[in-house]
Amino acid sequence: MAMSLSGAHRAAFRREAGREGRVFSIRDPEGMPAPAGDDGRRAVPFWSKPTRAGRVVDQVAAYSGFEVLAVDVDEWLDQWLPRLEKDGMLVGVNWSGARATGYDLTPAQVRQWFADEPAEDAELELPGRS
Repeated sequence: MAMSLSGAHRAAFRREAGREGRVFSIRDPEGMPAPAGDDGRRAVPFWSKPTRAGRVVDQVAAYSGFEVLAVDVDEWLDQWLPRLEKDGMLVGVNWSGARATGYDLTPAQVRQWFADEPAEDAELELPGRS
């Protein structure tokens, strides 16, 4: 079964954020973007590499002029996610493409996902390997 592109971005986010020890967002003088999705809920985007965030700034007109912001993963998990949760926001994960779209998770799902690190890694192993 093939993984969707956004599913692949989600898996890459978890793997890369763990390796980098940081996540990245974008901001301008007004703050960080939090566009509403199809369901009306707002999501703040985060990327697992500065190059991914920079590509969106370069290629998506709505984010032209934004700067890339690095956040330590532990600070993000301990301080940012609770604040996003309190504000009723979702977490956008490695958005990409002409309209900067992708996978949105609740802060609780993201925390669980980082807590379940071994299970996530096991999912990435090739079949037939021990």
